[in-house]
Amino acid sequence: MGKRDNRVAYINPIAMARARGPASSGGPTIQDYLSRPRPTWEEVKEQLEKKKKGSRALAEFEEKMNESWRKELEKQREKIISGNEISSKKRELSSPPSSSSSSDSPSSSEESENESKKRQTKRKKKKKYSRKSDSISDSGSESKDSVKKKKSKDDQEKDKDTKIRKRKREDDDHRHSSSQSGSDTEEEVYWKKKKSSEERTHKANKKKKHKKHSKKKKKKAAASSSDSD
Repeated sequence: MGKRDNRVAYINPIAMARARGPASSGGPTIQDYLSRPRPTWEEVKEQLEKKKKGSRALAEFEEKMNESWRKELEKQREKIISGNEISSKKRELSSPPSSSSSSDSPSSSEESENESKKRQTKRKKKKKYSRKSDSISDSGSESKDSVKKKKSKDDQEKDKDTKIRKRKREDDDHRHSSSQSGSDTEEEVYWKKKKSSEERTHKANKKKKHKKHSKKKKKKAAASSSDSD
């Protein structure tokens, strides 16, 4: 059996596109965009003028707001002015009249004298009270100073006692430590002497054993020589 022919004929894509013709698209083309309706220069000027003027509704709203604010400001001004007038009238009524009659003049002079006397007596009382308070404060400060001095003396005495006690304790501790060190040295001397005496006795015992062993060897040698003869 022979092989199957799978070859495909070559087609030029450019030739195929030309044969198909222009693509039909649903959207606007460039020519449509260029041929769009455009406003004239006069229409553009009119639109710009309208934008500058703004909307009529906004202008009317601003006018109403301005009128309401003006009315409120006028009301507040009237209230403030009326309040100032009432306060000025009250002051005039409360203040005594400046011009008095001739009949009232002696009574006013007597009242002024009585007021001056009262003021002088009040001043004297204040001075006496201030002197008493100063004397009390001085005595209180002196008592405080004396108490502070007593406390300082007591504190100094306490400090001295504490220092003396500390010195005594340090001396006792030093003595105790020195006594312990002395006892330790005596024990060390005792053990050293004991060790030296033990070593001496050990050496003497070794020498004695060596002498006995040599004597036994000599006796054996003499006995062997006598047997041979």
